[in-house]
Amino acid sequence: MRIYLAGPFFSDEQIDRIARAEHALTQNQTVDSFFSPRLSDENSTPLLKEGTPEWAQMIFKKDVEEIDDADLVVAVAAFVHANVDSGTAFEVGYAYHSNKPDRKSVIVQELDEPLNLMLGQALTHYTTSVADLATLDFTNLPNQPYSGQTF
Repeated sequence: MRIYLAGPFFSDEQIDRIARAEHALTQNQTVDSFFSPRLSDENSTPLLKEGTPEWAQMIFKKDVEEIDDADLVVAVAAFVHANVDSGTAFEVGYAYHSNKPDRKSVIVQELDEPLNLMLGQALTHYTTSVADLATLDFTNLPNQPYSGQTF
């Protein structure tokens, strides 16, 4: 099972949450490998300056390729209150609409906030704890819908 890990990593709190998700995925015996954009070599390339159009094109291409190669997307839905990071929302939507009919997604939302209906309807499994990623059986992912407040 190859996982694509989506989620924001712009603040210390977000970086901590993504780092905990990365660690949990390394502990999970049903995960063969995972890609986290935060750890991607493309983020530290000396050839392109961060923020330039060329850098953005390279990052976009790499992330889309990794989503295409993944069996499953795990998305951390945490940004600012009920708002989801726009990049994370794109990644979930792109994966949902991919040509893999059995593509599944897991949404992790540790913050006690309503969830955007588009994410809530796109997911296969919802959890409120990053720690769950260490033991979740990704090969036989249980259907666990979101049942909280939505907008």
